[in-house]
Amino acid sequence: MHEMSIATAVVEQVDAAAREHGAFAVERVRLQVGELAGVVPSALDFCFELACSGTLLEGAVLETEAVPARARCTPCGVEWAVGMPPDLGCPQCAGARVELLAGRELQILGVQWAERPAGALADQEG
Repeated sequence: MHEMSIATAVVEQVDAAAREHGAFAVERVRLQVGELAGVVPSALDFCFELACSGTLLEGAVLETEAVPARARCTPCGVEWAVGMPPDLGCPQCAGARVELLAGRELQILGVQWAERPAGALADQEG
C-alpha cells in the first residue's frame, strides 16, 4: 500500500518543519492529490493517522483537495477532462499526441500550527 509511504513522507516533512519553526503541535495538513496519482483517499486518511502517532502531528486532521485530470491535444489544442478510467484520446481529432495538464499532483498545500496553550511556557520554565 503506497498510501503508507506517502503518509509517512508527509508526516516526516511536516514534523521536521514544525520542529524547525518551534511549533507546539500541528492541527491540520492540506494535501493536493491528483485524480491520476493512484491514491485512495480513505486509505491515505487511515495511514496518515497511524503515521502521526508519536509526532507533533498526533491528532492532526488531513484535508485532501482532489485535482481533476485534464489533458490537451498537441495537434489541435482542444482540452478535456480525462476522467476515470483515463481517456487520453483527443475527443476532437482522435489524435494520440496528448499533454497531461493536471491530475498527477501530490503536494502539501499548507500546514496549520497549533497555538501554544497560555500556561505552557510558564509550566516548562517553572
